[in-house]
Amino acid sequence: MRNAGMRFRVDFDVIENWVAPQARILDLGCGDGTLLARLRDTKHISGYGVEININNIIACIEKGVPVIQTDLDTGLEDFEADSVDFVVLSQTLQAIRYPHFLLREMLRVGREAIVSFPNIGHWLARFQLCAGGRMPRTPSLPYNWYNSPNIHLHTLRDFESLCVKEDIEILERRVLDRRGHSGLLAREFPNLYGATAMYRIQRGPGMSL
Repeated sequence: MRNAGMRFRVDFDVIENWVAPQARILDLGCGDGTLLARLRDTKHISGYGVEININNIIACIEKGVPVIQTDLDTGLEDFEADSVDFVVLSQTLQAIRYPHFLLREMLRVGREAIVSFPNIGHWLARFQLCAGGRMPRTPSLPYNWYNSPNIHLHTLRDFESLCVKEDIEILERRVLDRRGHSGLLAREFPNLYGATAMYRIQRGPGMSL
């Protein structure tokens, strides 16, 4: 399910930095297992990938990454509460039918969750829509409107509003520009200059599961 159009995954370095050594990880929409294999080799983590695409599942197996075939739109009912340290959802939230439901499921299963997504509020997407009057295509949003897997494009402000509504606590935010850098403009004006948004989140004090 992971966005196959991103040849260069700018979010992997940040995820690696956030994940503690020897943590238990569940990587949702794990793609070909590249992230889990990297964390296994560098952080000695243990964990599973969840993926629906059979070709990606085969690629995971070839890398030695344990993987389970599941449709994320049906939730995570096969996983017990508090069974892992981190649940990762990298570049996939925008392709989920009910994002708020999956976020709650992630925080039921994991002590923390890490979420990254392309920011439709980035200046280039705004310019293309306003000046050209057409759905934007950018390096982080490379699809045409008619063949895109992304069904819930959103901005940083949209995501943070949802966190408030669902009583999700944001522990850390990182905003990256198109080159994967957290430059001054992206830090000062994240919703305008951030191409990729990354959040580390946990349950808020009043969150019911």
